[in-house]
Amino acid sequence: MLSKVCAAALHGIDAIPVEVEVNVGWGDTRTIIVGLPDAAVRESIDRVSTALTNSAFKFPMGRTTINLAPADVRKEGPSFDLPIAVGMIAASEQMTSDQLDNFVLVGELALTGAVRPVKGVLAIALRARHEGKSGILVPRENAAEAAVVTGLNVIPIANLREAIHFLEGTVRIAPLRVDAAAIFDQPSEDSVDFAEVKGQESVKRALEIAAAGGHNVLLIGPPGTGKSMLAKRLPTILPPLTTDEALETTKIHSAAGQLPPGQGLVTRRPFRAPHHTASDAGLLGGSIHPTPGEISLAHHGVLFLDELPEFKRSVLETMRQPLEDGKVTISRAAGTMTFPSQFMLIAAMNPTPDGKMPHESKSSPREIQSYLGRVSGPLLDRIDLHVEVPPVKLREITSDQNGEPSAAIRVRVIAARARQQARFGGKSRISCNARMGSRELKSHCALDEPTLELLRAAMADLNLSARAYDRILKVARTIADLAAAEHLTAEHVGEAIQFRSLDRQLWG
Repeated sequence: MLSKVCAAALHGIDAIPVEVEVNVGWGDTRTIIVGLPDAAVRESIDRVSTALTNSAFKFPMGRTTINLAPADVRKEGPSFDLPIAVGMIAASEQMTSDQLDNFVLVGELALTGAVRPVKGVLAIALRARHEGKSGILVPRENAAEAAVVTGLNVIPIANLREAIHFLEGTVRIAPLRVDAAAIFDQPSEDSVDFAEVKGQESVKRALEIAAAGGHNVLLIGPPGTGKSMLAKRLPTILPPLTTDEALETTKIHSAAGQLPPGQGLVTRRPFRAPHHTASDAGLLGGSIHPTPGEISLAHHGVLFLDELPEFKRSVLETMRQPLEDGKVTISRAAGTMTFPSQFMLIAAMNPTPDGKMPHESKSSPREIQSYLGRVSGPLLDRIDLHVEVPPVKLREITSDQNGEPSAAIRVRVIAARARQQARFGGKSRISCNARMGSRELKSHCALDEPTLELLRAAMADLNLSARAYDRILKVARTIADLAAAEHLTAEHVGEAIQFRSLDRQLWG
């Protein structure tokens, strides 16, 4: 007898529908899986056979052929255990159900028959809704994740017998409902706050500008000046995720297996801080079968690279295109995947090998230039703000006065982002000033003659590139938005220029 069960396979961070066809025929007892399965899928026969026996079902006798269609798409992971088991039970006439076409099934089977959580359930639920399915059967630990998809009945399953009884109609299981709006409304308490940072007012101002416009930042200063401490507090002043941003971020974390069990939605902007020993594949994503890397896991959030010159040059250079385009394309023999990577880069580094500023360093000029040369000019051009982080004065450290709290800074950041959204339009592909193209720069960053002359002089004095010119205009536009100013002035442009002054001091 032939049975068909609906499943899905992950392709990058999206899912594609898969039909599990099971045919039980005559002949020697043998089970064959076809349809480009990987090792985990091929091994499912051993798990499924034991799970069937321990769940009081009979393993089909005779030749059993399992086809995963379409046959030209690679099937990976243990998520096909549950649909294969249900298909075998149906094909061997141990169940009768007219619901197999209405539900997508996903889940890994334990040897006891229990259903274990898998990766990528949110993407599979979205695909099930797109295909017009009435519901999806998922492991209980994944139910909250799938339930954020409206218009789909999410049935949490504990074990194989429960799934069979539900499909036969002998057991009723209420669909899980999740109020996504209530998840966003839950108060979030940050473990860090800008109020805890003593001094460094100029650096805080730079990070406020960066948060308001989505700009990349390079913090340069001796060890112990608070570069890492400041970077870790940046997410506390970023605007909250929108519903669409949260769904996209959750899909990425789910596909990478980074979503904690029971969590339905990522509602806080990610903060990723890979070690400087990270490989190209670890940062960009990859391996044999492309999976999201750190820059995709930081999508809609912050990627913090501490000790920037210590990263391998090849790793840093591969980031140039994602920083420009907001996406990364990985080509492997197994296929080509494109992952979103629209993040804020916060990098930190010492100005010299021994950590001192150049005029205080005992390193030779050649050693200093060799150290700074690990960060290429094209990469620096893609970083909007270059900020010096000086040592904190003793009187500031011992002061009882706290700095401005993150909540107060965040209010100004959200207001500046709202002005940008109103300017670009709610449906525009541009989410913030840092994403403006040449057309938007020309339209929204017009300069009067005195301001233009100031910028020309700065370009000549600092020997800046054309890309740096665009970055200055974008930062100036953000500074104006924070000041609720409609037009750019010399004051806005002048403040933006100072964030490129380290180009001349260190790399000039």
